[in-house]
Amino acid sequence: MTPLVVAMGDPAGVGPETIAKAWEARGTHALPPFVVVGDARAIEAVWQGPIARIDDLRDARRTFDEALPVLSLHDAGVVVPGQPSADGARAAFHALETATGLAQSGAARALVTAPVGKAQLYHVGFTHPGQTEFVAERCGVARENAVMMLAGPELRVVPITTHVPLAAVPGLLSFELILAKVRVTARGLAKNFGIARPRLAFAGLNPHAGESGALGREEIEVIEPAIAQLRHEGIDIDGPLAADTMFHPRARVRYDAAICCYHDQALVPLKTLHFDEGVNITLGLPIVRTSPDHGTAFGIAGQNKAHPGAMIAAIAVADAAASNRQRYAAACK
Repeated sequence: MTPLVVAMGDPAGVGPETIAKAWEARGTHALPPFVVVGDARAIEAVWQGPIARIDDLRDARRTFDEALPVLSLHDAGVVVPGQPSADGARAAFHALETATGLAQSGAARALVTAPVGKAQLYHVGFTHPGQTEFVAERCGVARENAVMMLAGPELRVVPITTHVPLAAVPGLLSFELILAKVRVTARGLAKNFGIARPRLAFAGLNPHAGESGALGREEIEVIEPAIAQLRHEGIDIDGPLAADTMFHPRARVRYDAAICCYHDQALVPLKTLHFDEGVNITLGLPIVRTSPDHGTAFGIAGQNKAHPGAMIAAIAVADAAASNRQRYAAACK
């Protein structure tokens, strides 16, 4: 089986530690072979386990059971856990570029990206809002057609708008944007999760979904017309719904993914339920890309405190998505 690649992320963050701990838990969680792309010295700075430096991804299966395979790029300079630097940011950028290329070429069956420090990346020439946008551009996918889904065992959420000020959200929500994001979500659930006919629930922007216009008209003027069009296209979608009643257990069983208007509306319930196992999966790409749903956590890096749950989940979800895509492609022939 072709291995997955894991871009190390910022070498001064918790990425090296969580990746190493995920390898330690490979048997317990039945993780597939994966190769780390980045500077092996960053892992050695926080972990005493066995590392196998490889030059060819095809060597991963041979080494994976006995040692963590690393395609080492040797460009992080002096790695000090918890102390981000320009050298570390350049190393993270190089690892992301290399790992993305391996997934695009088919040498890797999926891409997992560890957390990066965006502030540091911006100082070394990174011009994208985040790794999601970078990978989408490298894959030739327009930004509006790359959808960030956060997934846990009991909940999947998609924010229509992401890293923007809350005050800007009403102006950014549009009929066209909602159509684009929901279409990609429906297709992505079928391709990556094997859900033949996904059920979607759309959260209203305003309290009580606008209360028939008394608390805002975005639901009436923008969201409802978009939902009507999506239903006309055959997509099973309900809403707009009051967001405060969408995430309790009885409500969650009614849908496969919740579509939310803004970042925190989606991520607060997801992280409340699945803080240590949330996964960011990018829908709409020609490759599978996942990431643990947490940041670099520089404050605990190098202290053996980082929980590997989200990294383990990101690897497992990437593996499952790659398999589901193969089945989906076969069924479409």
